[in-house]
Amino acid sequence: QVQVVESGGGSVLPGGSLMLSCAASGFTLEDFAMGWFRQAPGKERETIACVSTRKVDFSASLKGRFTISRDSAGNTVYLQMRSLKPEDTAVYYCATDLGGWARACPSELPAAADFASWGQGTQVTVSS
Repeated sequence: QVQVVESGGGSVLPGGSLMLSCAASGFTLEDFAMGWFRQAPGKERETIACVSTRKVDFSASLKGRFTISRDSAGNTVYLQMRSLKPEDTAVYYCATDLGGWARACPSELPAAADFASWGQGTQVTVSS
C-alpha cells in the first residue's frame, strides 16, 4: 500500500528552525516526483517544492529559507525550515503520485491538485 507520512511539526519561536520528514512506504520515494505543501487557516494549499531525482524546485518566496535533503536508505525526504516567521504557521503536507506517478517535476511548480497521494499533515506553529 502506497503511503507517505509527515512528522516533525511543532511550535517554534520566530527565527527558529524545524525539520519535517516525509517517510514513504509501498514504493521508492526517490524514483518519483513528490511535493511539499502547506495550508494556513482560511487559505489555499500552497506548493513549497517539487522534488525529483535530478532536481528540486522551490517556490520563489521560500527559496533560501527552506531546503530539501534525502535519506534514500530510509525512503525519506526532509524539509529543513530556517528563520521561521509567524506567517509560516500552517499544516505542512507531503504528497506523491504526480500525474500518474511522474518521475520528474514539470518545468513550472505543480499545484497541489496535481498530486494524488497525500499524508495526513503535520502542524507547524510559529509564535512568540
